[in-house]
Amino acid sequence: MSERFTRGGKPTVTAPSPAAVRRLRAGSRGAVVPLAAASASVLIAGVALSGCAQQRDGDVYTVMNSSTDESYHRWDAEAMARCGERLGVRIEQQSVPAAQVMTKALRMASSKSLPDIVQFDASEMPVFAQAGGLVDLRSLGLSTRDIPEGIVNFGSYKGTYYGAARSVNTLALFYNKDILDQAGVRVPTTWAELRETARKLTEGRRYGLALSAGGAEDGVFQFTPFMWSNGGDERKLDGPRVVEALDYWKALLKDGSLSKSTVNWTQADVNDQFMAGNAAMMINGPWQVETLNTRKSLRWGIAEIPVPEAGATSVGPLGGAVLTVPRTGDAERERTAGRIVACLAGEKEQLTYALNSWMVPANAKAAAVWRERVPELDALADQVAAARSRTARLGAGWPDVSLALQSAFQSALTGQSSEAALQRAQQRATSGN
Repeated sequence: MSERFTRGGKPTVTAPSPAAVRRLRAGSRGAVVPLAAASASVLIAGVALSGCAQQRDGDVYTVMNSSTDESYHRWDAEAMARCGERLGVRIEQQSVPAAQVMTKALRMASSKSLPDIVQFDASEMPVFAQAGGLVDLRSLGLSTRDIPEGIVNFGSYKGTYYGAARSVNTLALFYNKDILDQAGVRVPTTWAELRETARKLTEGRRYGLALSAGGAEDGVFQFTPFMWSNGGDERKLDGPRVVEALDYWKALLKDGSLSKSTVNWTQADVNDQFMAGNAAMMINGPWQVETLNTRKSLRWGIAEIPVPEAGATSVGPLGGAVLTVPRTGDAERERTAGRIVACLAGEKEQLTYALNSWMVPANAKAAAVWRERVPELDALADQVAAARSRTARLGAGWPDVSLALQSAFQSALTGQSSEAALQRAQQRATSGN
């Protein structure tokens, strides 16, 4: 949301740290682009209708992504080199900060200089798709046979498959094994257990739980498991189930189990607090694992996010990015770009990418192998199996809802009632202001 989503370490005003960049890559984007979909549609449609494409080097294909972190950039470059050799073309990588991918793609569309492939955050892809700026990947020969339905929907807009995910992620409950063992408590599975456990583990400067409730997509990404698992609907933000979920967050804050700073924390900040021993548990994602593993003395575990009642399904948000083929007016290049996407998102490359990044492969066969290779994250794979795309119900309307929810958190967690804050959020989401 937001987004390399969104891995430990804080973003700075200088060069972005690897942790901050990885945080953005996770899909929980903190910078959903506040674009007017209508304006984007006019811009992209105008380009698509022109049918004009710039002159390009026939054997060089460009992929624009957000792999500005050295590790991700290198992993992607290696994958592109392998696929390029296999397909007999050269693939060049153009990496920009995650928050700039959409705006840069729109500028390039206006100048008819779009790259052959764009890797969008899945929450932003529908804006481009709605405007008619993307090619149906099935028409380019890509199959979804071994991709779970939820992940196919993750890369689709109105039933058309525009984005191929190499890996996906979601959120889970991370916990400090030593702290829980010393307190003699079990890993919580319900909201009541989570609240009670968080109270017991809050001591001195240590909070029982850390999560991100900041005014950005990070906070929205973290709220969705509570909203959706409780039966809430993003199309009716002032519904009673959504109010109950926000009231639950308020209760954790009132208990003292959450820091008052949670309204300012990104997911990277949450990970910092957990690693420093200032939080016994946290809500976070697999992009933090590499950083967590640098602290050899930290014994951590992972579990599904607790649910309102025992037996309920824990429904989290799918995060990650999808590879898309923009309409450039050159059908032959678009077909080759589709072959490149098929290679990069193929079973073998998915597994390699997921093992490097700790994400879950989108391909079911690759995911089965991944479970065997990283059994410590098995609970995450279970959480992914029930996860939902943020744009599944709203499509290109998700950014408006996200911005409205961000404002609601800030109001409700600093004094306003959840009901009033969410009523205002629903008004904002509906009216756009």
